[in-house]
Amino acid sequence: MMGEETQSLHLDKGLSVKEEELGQAEGKMSQVEDEQPEVEEEDEEEDEEALPHSEFLDIFEEGLARLVQDPLLCDLPIQVTLEEVNSQVALEYGQAMTVRVCKADGEVMPIVVVQNAMVLDLKKAIQRFMELKQQREGGVKHVSWRYVWRTFHLVFQGEKLDDDKMKLKDYGIRNRDEVTFMKRLRKK
Repeated sequence: MMGEETQSLHLDKGLSVKEEELGQAEGKMSQVEDEQPEVEEEDEEEDEEALPHSEFLDIFEEGLARLVQDPLLCDLPIQVTLEEVNSQVALEYGQAMTVRVCKADGEVMPIVVVQNAMVLDLKKAIQRFMELKQQREGGVKHVSWRYVWRTFHLVFQGEKLDDDKMKLKDYGIRNRDEVTFMKRLRKK
């Protein structure tokens, strides 16, 4: 800035001034600073940009609630996941089956697995079912599934499902069959 009179400053709002007009430019800058409504409008625009997200969530939840009212999906909870929707659709098209897992307390868990699922797939589906149930009900935060599978096993018609790599249909398990969640007996 020193020495050359033709050098100019570029200020906000596109103002360009020479050094000798700096005083006039400072006066104009104070006028720009006084125009607070424009700055507030920018803040309001930022707030409006944040607002559509919440509106989007509301619209999404309304659409999801309507989707769950469909006769095909009416068995699903309101806070449904994409995984649950896909499982229900696969079940309807015959690509999956429901295995009813009975616990000792009498609770029956409807677990959806693909037709050619292995015992390990059933165990993972049980884990996912329980995790979702706990999230929705606010129950226990963490379950040691390693402990669960060491102390319990699955039984179908008196036969233990010991081999994780064996297919459920090889055990004779079909759609809507009941598998019991049973405590292992200690070996001494």
